[in-house]
Amino acid sequence: MGSDAVATGADDKRMREFTRAVLADMQGLETLIERGRIETGIRRIGAEQEMFIIDAARQPAPLAPQILDSLKDDPRLTTELARFNLEANLTPQLFGGNCLRRMEEEASSVIARVAEEARQYDAGIALTGILPTLRQSHLGLDNMSPNPRYHELNRATSALAGGAFNIVIKGLDELDITHDNVMLEAANTSFQIHFQVGPEEFAPLYNLAQAISGPVLSAAVNSPLLFGQRLWNETRVALFQRSVDVRSQAHKQRANPPRVSFGSCWIDKSIVEIYKDDITRFRVMLSTDALDEDPCKVIADGGAPELHALRMHTSTVWRWNRACYGVFGGQPHLRIETRILPAGPTVLDEIANAALFYGLMAQLSLEHERIDAVMEFDAAKNNFFAAARHGLAAQFTWINGEVFTARDLIVGELLPKARAGLAAHDIDAADIERYLGVIEARVESQQTGSQWALRSVAAMKDAPVDVRMRSLTAAMHTNQQSGEPVHEWPLAPLYRTRDWFPSYRTVGQFMTTEVFTVRPSDPVDLAARMMDWRQIRHVPVENDQGMLVGLLSFRALLRLCAKGSRAGDSLTNEAQELCVADIMLAEPITAKVDTSTLVALDLMRDGHIGCLPVVDDHGRLVGTVTVDDLLEIASKVLVDFLRGES
Repeated sequence: MGSDAVATGADDKRMREFTRAVLADMQGLETLIERGRIETGIRRIGAEQEMFIIDAARQPAPLAPQILDSLKDDPRLTTELARFNLEANLTPQLFGGNCLRRMEEEASSVIARVAEEARQYDAGIALTGILPTLRQSHLGLDNMSPNPRYHELNRATSALAGGAFNIVIKGLDELDITHDNVMLEAANTSFQIHFQVGPEEFAPLYNLAQAISGPVLSAAVNSPLLFGQRLWNETRVALFQRSVDVRSQAHKQRANPPRVSFGSCWIDKSIVEIYKDDITRFRVMLSTDALDEDPCKVIADGGAPELHALRMHTSTVWRWNRACYGVFGGQPHLRIETRILPAGPTVLDEIANAALFYGLMAQLSLEHERIDAVMEFDAAKNNFFAAARHGLAAQFTWINGEVFTARDLIVGELLPKARAGLAAHDIDAADIERYLGVIEARVESQQTGSQWALRSVAAMKDAPVDVRMRSLTAAMHTNQQSGEPVHEWPLAPLYRTRDWFPSYRTVGQFMTTEVFTVRPSDPVDLAARMMDWRQIRHVPVENDQGMLVGLLSFRALLRLCAKGSRAGDSLTNEAQELCVADIMLAEPITAKVDTSTLVALDLMRDGHIGCLPVVDDHGRLVGTVTVDDLLEIASKVLVDFLRGES
C-alpha cells in the first residue's frame, strides 16, 4: 500500500508542493539511470503475503491491531486496509539454489506465528483471494485499519469519485451494488511477487511479465465468490478495478484508463515511460510532509535517494504488473512486482505459481529478445482478462498468433520452458519438480482453487448461502493446515447442524432473495396464479424502482374467491376487476438485513404475520423471511437438543 507517512487534508498549496516533489524525484530517477547508478547484474526475488483473519464462526475477525501489537518485534508484519487483514513482507532472496524452498519455509513460518497469536482470540488465518464469508456489512469504515494513510486514501478516492462506487460484475451470477467507501478493496488479498531487473533490461522483461500474466493466472485462480455470488474465476481482478474507479463520466467516455489496469500498450525503452504515464494520466491523491529530500543533491553526494514522493504517487496507481524503485543495502534497484496472483489456497500452491512465473521470465527472455516483436499487446491483455473470467477454461492467443486452450498452452508449451528457465538459474532440481509438478497436476486435474470452491458449493445444493460459505471457509481452513495442494483437496462438506447457529443470527444470512413480486397496478388474478404456481402464501408488492409498497397475502385473496374455489383458479367477477393495490396491505411490517433473528421472530409473532419483507436503507426490497424459514431454524435447534449437542 505504500508509505504510511501521509499528510491529511486536501490543501491545494500542499498538493502543488507534493507534485513538484514528484517531478523532482522523476528527474532524480532519470539521473540515476543515465549515470549507471541503478544496481544491475543481480537477480533477486521476493514476495508479499496477504492473509485474512477469521473467527471461530469463519467470519472476518478485526483483530489485526491486537495481533500486530503482540508481534511488534517482527518487522516483516504490517497492516493492510482492513482490520481483518495482515501482510507479511518476505525476505528478498538471490534467484538460485533453494531460494523457492526458503521462500516457502519463511511464508509458512510467518503465517504460523500469526496463527498462533490469533488463537489467543479463538481466531485463525485463511489464505484466499476473497473470503467466502465476507459480507458487504463487514466493509464499513469501522473495520478500516487505524492508519492515517488508509483514511486519507478513502477521503481522496471518495472526493475524486464524487460519491458512492457502483460495482457491477457479471459471471454465473450477477452482482450489482453501491458502496460508499474504499473498503471494497479490502475484500482482496494477494500473493504479490517481485523480480529484480536491471534498468537496461527493464522494458523487455516488463513486457514479458505482461505477456505471461494471462496463462499464469489461469492456473492460479482462487477467487470465484463475492458476497455469495458466483462471478469470475478470479473476481479480484474485476473487483479491484471497480472498487477504486474514480473516473468521471467524461473520463470514461474518453476511454481514460482506470487507476487499476493492465495498461494500454507495450513499453519501449525504460521504466520512466511507466512513471511518466502515471504522472500525466492520474491526479495526485495523497501527499506527505516528508519532502525534505533533494534527490539530485543526494545523487551528487554519492547517496541513494528514497524518492518518497514518486513512490507514494505511483502506489496509488495499481497496475497488475507494477514498476518499482527501491533501495536495498544502500543500492538503488528496480523491480517488477506482479499483483495478479491471489493468496492461497496453500503456501505450496503460492510458491508453485511463483515458480511458474519466474521460470517463464527466465527462459522466454532468452528465447525472445523482445516479446513485443512476436505478440500483439491486445492479445496479452485479452489473455489476462480471459484467464480472470474463465480460469483453465480460457483460450489464449499466444506468440505469432497461435491459439491454445489453457491446458494445452501450459502443459505442452510453458511448463517445459519454465523448467528450463529455473534450471538455467541453478534452482535445485528437486524444487523445480516439486513446484512445477504441482502446477502440472493442478492443470491436468482441472482443480484450481476456484474450481474446488465452485464444485463444493454446487454439491451443497439447497443449504442456505451463508451455511455454504461458512462450510467452504471451514474446509478451506482445514485443508490449508494440512498443507496438501488444492488439486488434492476433497470437496468441502456441509457443517454439522450444531455449527449452523452463527449462520442464522441475522435475517440477512438466511432470507430468501429469489422473491416473486407484483406491481400495485397488476390484476389480482396474476397474484393469485403466482401463489398457486409457486406454492407461496405471500407476494411482496414493489414499484418499478424496486421500492416495497405493500404485501399481498393468501388470506386476502381467499376473501375474494368464489364459493368452493381454490385461490388462483377462478376469482369472482368483482375480484377480476380489482388490482393488487385495492387489497394489499399498504404498510407492512419490515426488517433490515442486519435485524437479528430473535427480533424478526418477535415482529412476526406480535404482528400475527407469516411473512416479513426485508428492505435496505432506501426501502428497496432485498428479500423475505417467512414462518417456514423460522420453523426450519427451530427444527435444527430441536434436533440438536434431542441429540444432546445443544
